[in-house]
Amino acid sequence: MNLRGNRLTWLGHATFRIETKDGTVIYVDPWLSNPLCPEDEKDVKKCDLLLCTHGHGDHIGDAVKIAKQHNPVVVGIYELCAWMQKKGAKQISPMNKGGTQTVAGIGITMVHAVHSCGIEDDDGSMVYGGEACGYVLELPGGVKLYHAGDTAVFGDMQIIRELYSPEIALLPIGDHFTMGPREAAYACKLLQPKAVIPMHFGTFPLLTGRPAELQKLLGPGGPEIVEMKPGQTL
Repeated sequence: MNLRGNRLTWLGHATFRIETKDGTVIYVDPWLSNPLCPEDEKDVKKCDLLLCTHGHGDHIGDAVKIAKQHNPVVVGIYELCAWMQKKGAKQISPMNKGGTQTVAGIGITMVHAVHSCGIEDDDGSMVYGGEACGYVLELPGGVKLYHAGDTAVFGDMQIIRELYSPEIALLPIGDHFTMGPREAAYACKLLQPKAVIPMHFGTFPLLTGRPAELQKLLGPGGPEIVEMKPGQTL
């Protein structure tokens, strides 16, 4: 797997940090208080761009805190960005599915995901957060990376391949709330990436899917399965 000078760190669950070769620091689905995140990674030192796939607490648990501390550009679906602005985010760049924008030199395309998207507000009420989404990111050097967010497998993943051709796919495999290994294996057939990084597994007992199961289902000749450890950087 060739990141062409960019760095990718898995921080547990669906949280990733991307450090581009140009020095831009991106956090995707920032929930650094998750049980798998290493202690020395829980405090963010720099964040230029904050991407949120949807409003569940296990994906935006630390988004407001990071936005207030580091003033990144917050990218998400319109309703989620509006909520973030009300909570103190000063720079928002809302978008919607099918759209593409460039922020801090990163090409960002918002794509479909099949999942719910309620935001639990401070008083415990449930706020409409728009729809869940995924992102195809074009990083410096031309690397195309697909973060699927929380999703079931869906047939239009083939359209994502045909339109955007992501080389690297970050796919949930935990089951119960997202795809399990069986569905993720089918997603690989639709997406045809060169490499797959499993995510959203092992955080809680309910999330039973494991990378070894995905590898077994794909068999030889499939994409490279890169099983990262929390805190590991590629």
